[in-house]
Amino acid sequence: MNETLKRSISGAIYILLLIASILFSTESFFILFGIFLIIAIYEFCNLTQVNKILPLIAGTLLYCTITLISHYNKITAATISEYLGTNIEITVNIQQLNIILLAVTLVVSVKCILFLFYDNVQKISTSSKYLYLVGYIILPFVFITKISFGIKDYNPKIILGLFILIWTNDSFAYIVGKSIGKNKLFERISPKKTIEGFLGGLVFAVFAGYLISKYYIKAKPEFSQQSILIWTSIAAIVGIFGTIGDLIESKFKRIAGVKDSGNIMPGHGGVLDRLDSVIFVAPFIFLFYQILNYVS
Repeated sequence: MNETLKRSISGAIYILLLIASILFSTESFFILFGIFLIIAIYEFCNLTQVNKILPLIAGTLLYCTITLISHYNKITAATISEYLGTNIEITVNIQQLNIILLAVTLVVSVKCILFLFYDNVQKISTSSKYLYLVGYIILPFVFITKISFGIKDYNPKIILGLFILIWTNDSFAYIVGKSIGKNKLFERISPKKTIEGFLGGLVFAVFAGYLISKYYIKAKPEFSQQSILIWTSIAAIVGIFGTIGDLIESKFKRIAGVKDSGNIMPGHGGVLDRLDSVIFVAPFIFLFYQILNYVS
């Protein structure tokens, strides 16, 4: 089969599966990203040569436990409140858990960013491998499910909007970089990325954020300006941290001496190759939502 045709078919299947699961129900969204997590753990263990059994079991249990507590705790609280005939919200306080998980993830994210600048690193220590596995792979998938709720209920528009921003950033970074890119962004990690491409992707992502807030989210008139500011800010976060996430995965692949993290998607590589941007961006978007919620 022609390589371009193979790439187009597998890409279309991935996008359709993603959109369908997000729109169908909360549960289908959780299940799909749980499957993505399992594959991502498997691929990362291959890249870093870590035994797969314990990470797969621990990652699956952690994802399921936190996701179920976060979501179904709200449903249980609403049911109890209705049964008691009161408007009192009865919930188990998971805010402290969120803060702890976010703190761990952000610390590992900073470690990942510093990891980009370690020129002479050709081997990763065992402790660092497991730290990356938890904070760079497993917990970000948890935050992907968390940000889909915004500040209240599951909203497929939020997660779809996030993916639209990531696809816009990636596409226009490639187009602009291919057209006018001359100055390398991080040549020793990703020789094809350019500063012009990075800036082009960022600008178009911010513009896409504006369009999403204006025509897709469709906030009430009194909240329209706030919605635009929020979504253009999210787009800027995506443009900056999505690119960093892409570079970090490239660094892991470079050390492992491979082109792709896996081969589950013909012409596209593995799940990590497709989700490297979103998993690195997710904790920062969640932090942004928490700041918004606190301020408001």
